[in-house]
Amino acid sequence: MSRCCSVRGSRGIGRAVSQLLAQRGHKVVLLSRNKEAAQVMAESLPGEKHLGLSCDVSKEEDVQRAFETNSKTCGTVGYLVNAAGINRDTLLLRSKSEDMLCSSHQPAGLNADLHRRSTEHAQSRRSYCQHRLCVKGNSGQCVYSASKAGLEGFTRSLAKEVATRNIRVNSVAPGFIRTDMTAGLEKEDAVRRIPQGHFGEPAEVAHAVLFLLESPYITGQRLLVDGGLQLAL
Repeated sequence: MSRCCSVRGSRGIGRAVSQLLAQRGHKVVLLSRNKEAAQVMAESLPGEKHLGLSCDVSKEEDVQRAFETNSKTCGTVGYLVNAAGINRDTLLLRSKSEDMLCSSHQPAGLNADLHRRSTEHAQSRRSYCQHRLCVKGNSGQCVYSASKAGLEGFTRSLAKEVATRNIRVNSVAPGFIRTDMTAGLEKEDAVRRIPQGHFGEPAEVAHAVLFLLESPYITGQRLLVDGGLQLAL
């Protein structure tokens, strides 16, 4: 297995996954729309020299350039983790068309090229972050929930397509995790809904991601990491 890992997302869960993989001795290539943030994050990781690249997955040329650079500097990709996302919450009747397209295309449709390129360039194990909303839904998050639910179908279909090539594809569905996206949400009423009584940490999700990446006989699965939240809904 190649020791090179590509991680999309330089903050929150993506940052935690990168740190854990680097601690395990992997060379990490960070992909982010913000090249400076990716480079700063790469320089802060322990171990051998890591790499931060600019990559906007809505632009095919960005994806192609990122994987070509990755191949030249790092070699084949062993693990590919998609931990980046966007969230533009509002009631469906108030949603703008451009926000709906951006939120629904970004997780699966546009990322399809990212994973097509990774299949061409490597024999990689993939993991996606879905969010538990794909399971239960939430008021004001119709588009976001639909996009994450779409990732589940994407994960299962891709897992079937590439299984014979010894490529595994799984997803992680986090609950309330302490990141920039959940800033301001950690109030008593939200915490009371979680059986374990607190928001999760990005590092806790990172361990679930690593478990799926390193499990040789698991593919096409969704792993909930939510402190038992689904049990209470």
